[in-house]
Amino acid sequence: MAITVIENAVAGKRYVSESVRKSPVFNPATGEQTADLPLSTLSELDAAVAAAKEALPAWANMPPMKRARIMFRYKQLLDENTDELARIISAEHGKVHDDALGEIARGIDCVDFACGIPHLLKGEFSRNVGPKIDSYSDRQALGVVAGITPFNFPAMVPMWMYPLAIACGNTFILKPSERDPSASIFCWELFREAGLPDGVFNVIHGDKEMVDGILDHPDIKAVSFVGSTPIAEYVYQRGTSNGKRMQALGGAKNHMVIMPDADLDQAADALMGAGYGSAGERCMAISVAVPVGERTADALIDKLKPRIEKLKIGPASDRESEMGPVVTKQHRDKILGYINEGVEAGADLVVDGRDFKLQGYEDGYYVGGTLFDRVTPDMSIYRDEIFGPVLSVVRANEYKDAVDLIHGHEFANGTAIFTRDGDAARAFADEIEVGMVGINVPIPVPVAYHSFGGWKRSLFGDHSIYGPEGVHFYTRLKTVTQRWPKGIKEGAQFTFPST
Repeated sequence: MAITVIENAVAGKRYVSESVRKSPVFNPATGEQTADLPLSTLSELDAAVAAAKEALPAWANMPPMKRARIMFRYKQLLDENTDELARIISAEHGKVHDDALGEIARGIDCVDFACGIPHLLKGEFSRNVGPKIDSYSDRQALGVVAGITPFNFPAMVPMWMYPLAIACGNTFILKPSERDPSASIFCWELFREAGLPDGVFNVIHGDKEMVDGILDHPDIKAVSFVGSTPIAEYVYQRGTSNGKRMQALGGAKNHMVIMPDADLDQAADALMGAGYGSAGERCMAISVAVPVGERTADALIDKLKPRIEKLKIGPASDRESEMGPVVTKQHRDKILGYINEGVEAGADLVVDGRDFKLQGYEDGYYVGGTLFDRVTPDMSIYRDEIFGPVLSVVRANEYKDAVDLIHGHEFANGTAIFTRDGDAARAFADEIEVGMVGINVPIPVPVAYHSFGGWKRSLFGDHSIYGPEGVHFYTRLKTVTQRWPKGIKEGAQFTFPST
């Protein structure tokens, strides 16, 4: 098949980078290379930032209602092109078509929220804070801002960033993952069709060299990042050392506690979707099930095992597929390595996904659904974020043991509890030291008008992403205190002013 070349999109135009360094893009379902991605140069980053700076004054000074109207048109175009965007995502990421549609829907929710920017930017006003003195606050754009996004949600995670940043009056540089870059270019085209001025939204491709260039660039005021915890910490430290406002979302090891009174069929179904959806390549995937009590654990395993063995794995082109391949051969091999480590450490391998092969797709990057029982906290399959279709069951004797287990992990992104007991659910929600909590909800991703963010080493920075927290991240507060001089006759005041 023909190999395409992925372009950058800067200042309203698409162009092929002049870089001699390239990264191949593959179809994970077949293992075939589909595209070459030139890894852009730092001089091309400079050009993108210059375009964003040039576009900034007019865009920041445009009335928010007019910015919102462009955002509404963009949302409409996304709605009209969801199937094509889902096809692009599946072809480079591997997730099944319906999962890609779900990703797009959650991304569009964030565009919807950004359409309300005239209300979201309203400040506060106080009259007569002093003698004929009024005070008001205003939220103003930062300037040129940037986003660095991961492979697992090539449309949704960028939409967590650029629609709201742009609606707030900033101009934006997006560096998408080099694994699945085409979705971002497609979205750029739709935004341009919606009437976005040249230079307001720019897409530039690259690897670590480009990431460092963004973090070091003096004209980029803030950076949003989503990725693994080691890289999130690195990005946060390098960006803040350069005086940038930073939010860096890292990894996760999300636990789901199953109480003895839980509906076990509901819990098992929830674990199937939350553990194996998108082949486990989600920062909010449930990768640890914590049944409380031996009877609960035995019953849960009995319900999970046949469900996992019947999991329909295949390419996105097969609309009956429930789970697709993982993103790259290297990532597949890493997941298989973790499964081997779990076996060597003594965990009980209930369902083994290592030898899964799909007829006609033997070169695809497939891993079968895998289930471990009797996992202990010292094992790498428990400690590390595997980011694959591997579910570990850690048995807890009682509720307190489950809570202590969660509190002992370095990550605190999301968690869930399944129970019919309102007291237990309320106590869990109040006491658990995790940023996002589900009660009989396996993947508690907040809706677009709330905000997304974990605790501990799952988030570096003071602001969660999107929603009201996103508005605060992409703006800075200015407070004005004013008095008009007519009729005021005062001498110099040498004491600190007060009311």
